[in-house]
Amino acid sequence: MSDLLQNIEIETAPNPTAAIIWLHGLGADGNDFVPLVRELDLKGLPGIRFVFPHAKTIPVTVNGGYVMRAWYDITGAELTRREDETGLRDSQRDVEALIAREKARGIPASKIILAGFSQGCAMTLQTGMRHPEKLAGMLCLSGYLPLADKVAHERSEQSIDTPIFMAHGRQDHVVPFIRAEQSRDVVKGLGYQVEWHEYAMQHSLCFEEVQDISAWLKKVLA
Repeated sequence: MSDLLQNIEIETAPNPTAAIIWLHGLGADGNDFVPLVRELDLKGLPGIRFVFPHAKTIPVTVNGGYVMRAWYDITGAELTRREDETGLRDSQRDVEALIAREKARGIPASKIILAGFSQGCAMTLQTGMRHPEKLAGMLCLSGYLPLADKVAHERSEQSIDTPIFMAHGRQDHVVPFIRAEQSRDVVKGLGYQVEWHEYAMQHSLCFEEVQDISAWLKKVLA
């Protein structure tokens, strides 16, 4: 098992029976989405353990080789050209180690959600679609499907039943909206049930999206 990534944990109640592993975007860290826990309406849900890991630090080509927290390298603005397959697979193992820890602490895979924003969204799909068990869900925000030409052969049969929430801003200039639409279409074409949302926003979150996330969490964790 990989060395466990450093992470922040928040439990909404003692002895949680569900977990959400939330993966940040490029250059951020686990603190980025901690404030969102207070914004989500979690009334009526069982206790949830939120896990916010910090990605490792690596030089990022698109940012001039500057060393920052990143799940994998990005070589250019096109995102899916010359993808860092080694970095993606290394981080996939890191995320799998976090899933394994939650299972070891008594939370079954069927009550574990992978969530992520931007690069974290890419890692959610990279890991969740290959995970050999049905998860409670994949929450995919403002990102895209990496290694799209390989996922059809590598996805697990069990993951097909994992519900997926995908959301994107129509004015996103970091991960273009058309890239998100293409990713959605590939995922749906493989047989996954995708709940799709789009918003009048850039590369960020909005209030309406937070409301939709809350409603989806209640649906998949109830």
